[in-house]
Amino acid sequence: MEIIIYILIPIVLIFLLGSRIVRPTQRALTERLGKYNRFANPGYHWIIPFIEHMHKVNITEMMIDAEPQEIITNDNLNARVDAQVYFKVKSDEESVKSSIYNVNNYMSQIVNLARTTLRNIIGTLTLKSANSERGKINSELHRTLLEETRSWGIEIVRTELKEIDPPPDVQETMNKVVKAENEKVAAIDFASARETVADGEKRAKIKEAEGYKQSKILQAEGDAAAIKLVNEAADKYFVGNSQLLKRLETAQAALENNAKIIVPANQQLVNVIGDLAGILPQKNKQE
Repeated sequence: MEIIIYILIPIVLIFLLGSRIVRPTQRALTERLGKYNRFANPGYHWIIPFIEHMHKVNITEMMIDAEPQEIITNDNLNARVDAQVYFKVKSDEESVKSSIYNVNNYMSQIVNLARTTLRNIIGTLTLKSANSERGKINSELHRTLLEETRSWGIEIVRTELKEIDPPPDVQETMNKVVKAENEKVAAIDFASARETVADGEKRAKIKEAEGYKQSKILQAEGDAAAIKLVNEAADKYFVGNSQLLKRLETAQAALENNAKIIVPANQQLVNVIGDLAGILPQKNKQE
């Protein structure tokens, strides 16, 4: 019995020492005596202890920072530049083998390559153009990394510029320029608004003057129409009275000069006066 126990214990230890679990986010390579032997997919695997060795590789998307660095731009300014690189190892067997055998520590290699590429790109740009052309810099950085890491079994997913900061004194000057530009735009907008208000007030005054003019025209036309009506009424109703008035004036002048006049009919003078005064003569009682 003791012999069986002594035999089982080494077997169990060997089994435990050789047991390996590959997670779904990983792929693995098994080497035997330092030589590539087989590829391991997710699941349970057993290797020969002390003879075989398993290398596990993460195939999920990862992010690495290219670390901030000072880069001299084309206009001789020191810009502080930092970027982030997103990448992943491809899951097929050849790509996993390439990530282990074709490059030594691909993460540090990506950082160095990204820093060098950024210096080459930004060194040809001015600080202003570098800030305004971030998309172009990202595209160029991504293209270069994608080409350089093609044999590493790695896929560069995307790159992002984290910062492009000028020196403090240059930043202060740029802030003043931006502030001046904003104040200029605000002044132009205010002037445009005042011009719009002035145009509105001008149009309102013109409308008011036109309304006043029209009201005067209408009033004058009304006065003219009223005068016309008065003249028509005078011509219609006062022609006869004018004749009577003429007779009365003639009689009055004759009396003042102590002249003798002939009255055509009895009480005709009285009738003339009565017509003018609107009074009818009183009839004789005998009549």
